[in-house]
Amino acid sequence: MGSGKRNLTTAAMVLACACAVLSAPGVAYASPTPAPTRTPTPTPTTSPAGKDLEAIRKKLDALYHDAAVATDAYNAAEEQAKQQSAEIVDLARVIVQGQDKLDELKDRAGAAARAQYRGGGLPPEMRLWLSDNPQQYLDGAGRVLQGEHATKGLLAEMTRTQQDLQQYAKDASAQWQKLEANRQAKATAQKEIKKQIAAAEKLESQLQKKEKERLAKLEEEAAYTAQTAWLSSGVLAEISGKASEQDKKAVKFATDQIGKPYEWGAEGPGSYDCSGLTSQAWAAAGHGIPRTSQEQWKQLPHVDVKDMRPGDLIIYFDDASHVAMYIGDGAIVHAPRPGRTVTIAGAGSMPILGVVRPDA
Repeated sequence: MGSGKRNLTTAAMVLACACAVLSAPGVAYASPTPAPTRTPTPTPTTSPAGKDLEAIRKKLDALYHDAAVATDAYNAAEEQAKQQSAEIVDLARVIVQGQDKLDELKDRAGAAARAQYRGGGLPPEMRLWLSDNPQQYLDGAGRVLQGEHATKGLLAEMTRTQQDLQQYAKDASAQWQKLEANRQAKATAQKEIKKQIAAAEKLESQLQKKEKERLAKLEEEAAYTAQTAWLSSGVLAEISGKASEQDKKAVKFATDQIGKPYEWGAEGPGSYDCSGLTSQAWAAAGHGIPRTSQEQWKQLPHVDVKDMRPGDLIIYFDDASHVAMYIGDGAIVHAPRPGRTVTIAGAGSMPILGVVRPDA
């Protein structure tokens, strides 16, 4: 993409030119146009009513961050509950099949026992002496011995089947307990999400219109400052990774969702949370990845930032509570938080934990 030849002044304008990218929703890369350097206009952080808007901004960031952490916990519990439910269904199917097999073995063993009973009574030497055809008796005795061996085999198989059924029942019980635990974890996380979002919404509702406008300006400037610092490190000059065909498909899917609302726990098609967007984008590219940002960080191969390419996922914050997709030229597409929509932002506008590559 020629990033290495771009000077840092041009690169620093990526975020300022995001509007140019937003006008082309079908793009597979972000290709911001160079623009003059703008200097952020200082904004008073204290309103006439005495509110410290910078402190409010930081408080809102903290509340929405905690909501994101709870959302990851909710999504993880939901995925585990789905998996455990499927395993319980599979175990139930196996138990039914095992019970049918055990019933069949019992019938066969009962029939063999009845046959042996009918042939019993006199001792073997007496039956031989009374027999009209000794050879026929001896042949029959051999078949009886074979039948006895077969009966012992049936009994052994019955024992094994019963033991298997007992183990399957224990496994199903254990999975059920895990399912219930994850349902409780999911409910707890859901309460925490609603609590944090409600607190943030209450805080924002207390602001006047002009205060909200100044607060939005502060948020924009904070992101701009972080992005500029990230680009000023020279990192963009080192990034030269070329997108694969799967990368391009994932990026196209993600950028096609621009403008759709954030909703915690959502995986589309009408709304997304951060990891719902990235997991569905890669599913559309034909490559399944973990559902949550934390599991994406844990399970997917890590790559250096300098080796980053469009389609890679950038994991943010020390607790891996947010994820975005890199789309090139120092930009990302992501679902930010409640009240916002899927959008393009600067890759360095939040603290980067690391980068993972789904199709490594």
